[in-house]
Amino acid sequence: MAHSIITTIDLLRHGECEGGDIYRGTTDVSLTEKGMRQMEEAVSSVVAVSKVAPWQKIISSPLQRCRRFSQAQGLRMNVPVVIENDFREVDFGDWEGRTLKDVWKMDANAVDQFYRSPDKFPPPNGENLREVLDRLTCAWKRTLGSHSGEHLLLVQHGGTIRVLISWLLQMPLTAVTRLHVPYASFSRIEIFETDGDFFPRLKFLNRMSENSSDC
Repeated sequence: MAHSIITTIDLLRHGECEGGDIYRGTTDVSLTEKGMRQMEEAVSSVVAVSKVAPWQKIISSPLQRCRRFSQAQGLRMNVPVVIENDFREVDFGDWEGRTLKDVWKMDANAVDQFYRSPDKFPPPNGENLREVLDRLTCAWKRTLGSHSGEHLLLVQHGGTIRVLISWLLQMPLTAVTRLHVPYASFSRIEIFETDGDFFPRLKFLNRMSENSSDC
């Protein structure tokens, strides 16, 4: 059997954010104190198992709910941090910054179409999911190409994590609205590389946080 190179990427979703239950794709809000604590506890749980920080690098979305935590953790653990713009959250267009309740009330048909067929019906003036997939897969492949055999922490968003997982597991894009990624949850992806062929495996999803919005 050919020898495989294993690259491990831990996808960590940000914690609870300011603003409540809103569509906060590109809306750049900060974490609440609870949200910061959620992420710190999630990271500490991984470090406790490994006894030391297992990551060679932290790669973060540019939005502050991911970036500020990543930079603070990088300093604390002496791990380099890279900000990758293409790992930003989905742009929800006209729904940005509005409450879920308000959008459902004012635009129920568009919301229903989006959740049933997100690949065909993006939010009004929002980002098409196939465009999201294109930029995420390009960023993912760049990351994998530069860090083969390493263990990385990728600090991300609910939407982008769901798109990446559906792509890696060869699921249809319609599956993204059927995946629940709680605040401060870890999704570990192991990539087995053998003779230029890549085989991804989702190893676990943990930390079921209460009251966790997917937007």
